[in-house]
Amino acid sequence: MSTPNVFILASDNSPQLLPLLRSKPSIASSQDEHGYSLLHAAASYNHHDLLRTLIRDYHVDVNIKDEDGETPLFVTETVDTAKLLIEELNCDTSLQNDEGSTAEEKIRTEGEFVTVADYLKTVRTRTTNDSSTTDESNRTGRQEEESLPPLPPNVTVNMGTTTEDEVPEDVDPAFRARIEELASREDFQGEEGQKQLRELVTDAVRGVEGRDVRRRVE
Repeated sequence: MSTPNVFILASDNSPQLLPLLRSKPSIASSQDEHGYSLLHAAASYNHHDLLRTLIRDYHVDVNIKDEDGETPLFVTETVDTAKLLIEELNCDTSLQNDEGSTAEEKIRTEGEFVTVADYLKTVRTRTTNDSSTTDESNRTGRQEEESLPPLPPNVTVNMGTTTEDEVPEDVDPAFRARIEELASREDFQGEEGQKQLRELVTDAVRGVEGRDVRRRVE
């Protein structure tokens, strides 16, 4: 008895395929002489459950490529399947085929599944905007840090931990309350928490300007 063609079984979403995979799991990652895989077949024919099974249960690479360097996303014909591959199965939309085209570019050029290309464009635009927002936030944080005024001459600051008994009794209650409130925040070790700590220390140091400051601020 001849072995059934697994690529046809995947294209047809045949009930014979899963038992075959269970008996021989390595079939899940198989490719024909052109690099065509079960994932390419499942994506092309919109077999969502089969896509999930191959990727999650049999750990097939969602970005598996055929001989033209094209992933299953390149052969997607519906927005629903493209969404599944991208939003649920985390395929890479930026990969290019051997001609240097992304899935969006190739699908739009072919002109048959324009709605898929339009969806891929929205994904690309959203990703670009998110990246730009993150970069701008990082730049703003650095600029704010660089704009903090320098400490007065002969004053150094040592950031460390201390016990309650080691805190001098003459510490201003309001300043102490601000320190305790800041230290209790979940983002204390993060960029925003550390920025506010620096500002708090700067405010404290400014309070001693004009005095004869001879000891380090610990």
